[in-house]
Amino acid sequence: MGDVVLSSALRANLTSLQSTANLLAQTQERLSTGLRVNSAIDNPTAFFTAQGLNNRAADLSALSDDIGIAVDTLKAADDGIKGITTLVENLKSTANEALTTKLKASSATSTNTTALTATNLVTTAANIDNGDSFTIQVGTATAVTINIAATNQLVSAIITSIAAIANVTASLTSEGKIKIEATNGQDLTITDASGSAANDLGISGTASNGTNRNSFVSDFNTLRTQIDQLAADASFKGVNLLQANNNLTVNFNEDQTSSLTITSKLLDSSASGLNITSQTNSNFETDSNIESAIAELDAAITTLRAQASSFGNNLAIVENRQDFTSNLINTLEAGAGKLTLADTNLEGANLLALQTRQSLGSTTLSLAAQSDQNVLSLF
Repeated sequence: MGDVVLSSALRANLTSLQSTANLLAQTQERLSTGLRVNSAIDNPTAFFTAQGLNNRAADLSALSDDIGIAVDTLKAADDGIKGITTLVENLKSTANEALTTKLKASSATSTNTTALTATNLVTTAANIDNGDSFTIQVGTATAVTINIAATNQLVSAIITSIAAIANVTASLTSEGKIKIEATNGQDLTITDASGSAANDLGISGTASNGTNRNSFVSDFNTLRTQIDQLAADASFKGVNLLQANNNLTVNFNEDQTSSLTITSKLLDSSASGLNITSQTNSNFETDSNIESAIAELDAAITTLRAQASSFGNNLAIVENRQDFTSNLINTLEAGAGKLTLADTNLEGANLLALQTRQSLGSTTLSLAAQSDQNVLSLF
């Protein structure tokens, strides 16, 4: 069968309709996807350039998440330093309270009815037997035994033996009674070991009538423990900048040629951290020891402030790079959009114009066909 022969008018109108249909399909695709360059076929240069910009934006977006984690890690460390600083200030307040609390000796005075003199024999003046002994204990210190022996029977000798005990003084009152004091304010416990010498003198038992600083020591050490616990808890996603060997490296570009390493700092109470010494009851028995503790706390506060400043500088750098990276991502995506995004207003107008053109083309094709149909009137 031979090919169908179309008139030139029909062929021209048909070609125009086909072109319009292609343009309509292209416009509809742009409107549906929002892109005027959907593949390399549309515009190779624009397509691959935009793809490169979008790829870099995606890489930077992943880095931006890591930078955000670094910001939160630094904020966690800063919060930790603030909390530790408050605890150290509380420690200093506790030490100052201890310093202003004056010690008062715990004392026990004998109740013997016969007035004693330094040259009296204890065995005759107080009816104490040779070989008797009693112990004296100050606080939790080891008890010391006082023996009544042939060479140690004078009242003055007994007083001398008692006064030889650490933190203990002994004297003979004007009423002829033996007075024993624990100068550090700790409990004074006197107990018969052999015989009844302490009971006969009326000094047995525990004297708790003094003033010591034990409660301040307990509070001090409790606060010190809290510093260690807080420093150990100031982590974010497994990174704790308040512990040793916990450095954090933040990369700022996709090839890792721009970065910042944030060095961690141990800030617990240990000597390698803040160097805050644990205290004992005996430490707080002298003002000079408390003053030394306060000096350590002042040094610790200085260390905390310096580290807070260092972390603050690092935080400023990281936040600045976070903002820069966010802006750069927007710039890259905007650049890619300029190369590939469709102008929906323009494409909408194009669609309306093409639809009108298609309608007119169909009418024109119908008119051209009617010219050929006029030949039928001859038959």
